[in-house]
Amino acid sequence: MRIRTAFPHLRQDFTASVVVFLVALPLCVGVAVASGVPAELGLITGIVGGIVTGLMRGSSLQVSGPAAGLTVLVFEAVRSFGVAALGVIVLATGVLQLAMGALKLGRWFRAISVSVVEGMLAGIGLVLVAGQLYAAAGLEAPASGTDKITGLPGAAADAIGSPAALASLSLGAGAVVLMVLWRRLPARVRAVPGALAAVALATLAALVFDMPVATVEVSGLFDAVQLPGADAFGELLGPAMLGTVAAFTLIASAESLFSAAAVDRLHDGPRTRYDQELMAQGAGNTVCGLLGALPMTAVIVRSATNVQAGAKTKASRVLHGVWLLLFAALLPAALALIPLPALAGVLIHAGGKLIPLRTIVALWREHRGEAMVLVVTAVAIVTVNMFEGVLIGLALAVVKTAWDASHIRVEVMDKGAGPIQVHVTGNATFLRLPRLLDSLEGLPRDRPVELDLTGLHHLDHACRTAMENWAERHSAAGTDPVRLTELPSASGASG
Repeated sequence: MRIRTAFPHLRQDFTASVVVFLVALPLCVGVAVASGVPAELGLITGIVGGIVTGLMRGSSLQVSGPAAGLTVLVFEAVRSFGVAALGVIVLATGVLQLAMGALKLGRWFRAISVSVVEGMLAGIGLVLVAGQLYAAAGLEAPASGTDKITGLPGAAADAIGSPAALASLSLGAGAVVLMVLWRRLPARVRAVPGALAAVALATLAALVFDMPVATVEVSGLFDAVQLPGADAFGELLGPAMLGTVAAFTLIASAESLFSAAAVDRLHDGPRTRYDQELMAQGAGNTVCGLLGALPMTAVIVRSATNVQAGAKTKASRVLHGVWLLLFAALLPAALALIPLPALAGVLIHAGGKLIPLRTIVALWREHRGEAMVLVVTAVAIVTVNMFEGVLIGLALAVVKTAWDASHIRVEVMDKGAGPIQVHVTGNATFLRLPRLLDSLEGLPRDRPVELDLTGLHHLDHACRTAMENWAERHSAAGTDPVRLTELPSASGASG
């Protein structure tokens, strides 16, 4: 009775934690392998996300761990700076997140354009799927995102001519097909997560048929830990690594806080406190960095699974971290049996879900500007790199918003006698300056003009200067001076 009173939802949280653990296990391993680091580092990040971040305040039901959305960025960082530097990058990311949370900047991440975030995830998904198609066939993937996509026809030709590649590809394809069809199976069968079932069945098939496929390399949980060295801290001052840290921080924070908003819509419990959630993510990434592990974010798939499994408190996510720790400590040899093509299939399925095809179609019908922001962000990430692609998307979103906000209407009233009355309403910014000047310069020069600006909500310096210059030229043509009515200041609003 005392245990029940202290933990009234223990049964629901315990059951949910087991389900989340079964979902998280293959994803933690798969993300680590795809990132080019030992599989155990993915488990360490999952453990820290469950136990450390799970205990902290912020979002009560959100689950954190290694995310497919950061796989491409981590792989690029490892390739550029080495595994030893990964811990320093993640540590710096965590410290920045702690600082931003303390400064109450977490809520401002909600101001990031949803189209940019979805474009970021779409770009990541494209690169992830393309890269894992090579891994599914047991082939080495090219370095750049563009080469990964354009090289697929050649890779397919190479795979067809290799029995080993075909065997590997069959396991990966089987894993994808199984996960796609899993939701159509009876509810009792779906009690086992599709990703876990796909990995387990692929492992069994590889063992029974003695298939020539690569498996996960196991080094041991403690052997995989790589504490950051002094040399790596020295590289942190370089612009390349600072840019990587900024990309980690921006993407991990945005993904976590957008996930929190989505999870809040799935349950009726306490709402997310964004600044505290950002600090919880920062604390988790700081610990992960000290251990040389992967960066963490809140993960929508595991979080949604946690809610749907009946979790009521943060105990479920903490327990899922405990189960990951016990598995990594007691059954490390089981990892060595997992075929890499099966993990590639899991990530191909996860990456495919990052590409919002339905959203793009709906946006194109209703908000083409937002659709363009999404597509341009995704293409920039594929063709350039993650950080610059996101910056391009953000810049385009700002320009689009400025353009949409710069609505201006010029109404000319000419009664045939007396001055011509011109009413300007809306927001006069430099983006609409050509239209404004075309309207004003088209007025007759031999007639007086009354320019009424009381309907303007905003008038920037460029438009104000242009209208004053036009008024001087018009007055100098020999007519009465142009009369301006209530011209607002360049930086303010009127009316």
